[in-house]
Amino acid sequence: MIVTGAAQDAEGSVARTEPSPAGALTDELWPGLADPAGLLSGITDWLTGYGNRQTRRTYAEGLGLPVSAADIAAAWTPTGTPSDARWSAAVAAYADAVITAPASGRAGPPPAGRGRLRSWHWLRWCATRGIDPTAATSAHVKAWLGELDEAGAAPSTRDRMLATVKTLYAYLADAGLVAANPAALDRRRLGLTAAAASTSATITLTSRQVAALHRAAGAPRRGAGACDVARAVAIVSLFTLGLRVSELCGLDEADLHVTRGRRALRVRGKGGKVRVVYLSVPAENAVLEYANLRGDGAGTAIVAGVGRAGRGGDRPLLVTRGGRRFARQAIWQLLRRVAAAAGPELAGVAEVMHPHALRHFYVTAAVEAGASLEHVQADVGHASIDTTSAVYDHAARDPARSAVDLVADAWHPTS
Repeated sequence: MIVTGAAQDAEGSVARTEPSPAGALTDELWPGLADPAGLLSGITDWLTGYGNRQTRRTYAEGLGLPVSAADIAAAWTPTGTPSDARWSAAVAAYADAVITAPASGRAGPPPAGRGRLRSWHWLRWCATRGIDPTAATSAHVKAWLGELDEAGAAPSTRDRMLATVKTLYAYLADAGLVAANPAALDRRRLGLTAAAASTSATITLTSRQVAALHRAAGAPRRGAGACDVARAVAIVSLFTLGLRVSELCGLDEADLHVTRGRRALRVRGKGGKVRVVYLSVPAENAVLEYANLRGDGAGTAIVAGVGRAGRGGDRPLLVTRGGRRFARQAIWQLLRRVAAAAGPELAGVAEVMHPHALRHFYVTAAVEAGASLEHVQADVGHASIDTTSAVYDHAARDPARSAVDLVADAWHPTS
């Protein structure tokens, strides 16, 4: 976050350099910035406007800020200047906003592993080039987007990263910390809206493929005990309910309950919103079998529909071999291992399998089976029904709904 590199030239254009190695530090708290404590305080105020702590961590890391105690200690240690007290207070407030567990003891699932675009996150990108974030211009933002493109970031990724920066600067402008919003750009002119108008890049799974994935999860495999296999089946089964990966990682034993005579989950979605998700028969059977095999006493309480609260917070519904809550990256890896073992049905998609594919499957399968968009929207926790509609509209259509075979029969009869 506080590495330095090339600065702007005399005319304000951005000097193009390779990002400095992650963790390379200087004596500056924030290169080229007159009031680093003021900016950090403004960012903290913006983040704390979001009630969900995981959202704060996601936005912070997406901007290039540290999100762990170790990162903050390494990157933001005071330097002995008279401004130390103010800077230390700003760092402490930021750490509380993104790290410290809330009073309930639920810190939420850990952040995803750092990806290949980490050096191009906005604030880290600015720091590597000696650009003062409070004086950044639209030219800087466009140069940043251009480098993201060269780094292989998809239009949807660039659009999402730009949206985060734009939202931050909108707050900073309202607070008087910046003169204008440099990220308030025309997305259409930047070519970032094309992906939304076309078929989604997310793979569209068929019912046979999902069934094959479920079978593969339950197949014995080398080095895996009965509990490991049952856990894999439970994870795949829960994803068929339309859950997000962060929602699945955040499930606690106490979230599994019985309502209206049906076993269901309390799922914490985006923005801290809680919704009830009913379990299908396969999902219920899978979760109960896994709970009974855990060997830590979870089964009795879960089967009875009265999840337990452990010391220091609620106990995770799904735990690793070491008894810890799952990280999102571990879930991705598990799904891809299972998909790779599923055989011919998933041979073409195993390497790109991810949790969102199963969420998309839920939406498309539900709508094609005749479910109303309003009911599907409630099931998956979309804030707007337009999002639900877009997921379905942008998915690849069921081949049975295409006239391609009829046309082929007209010019190339098989009989």
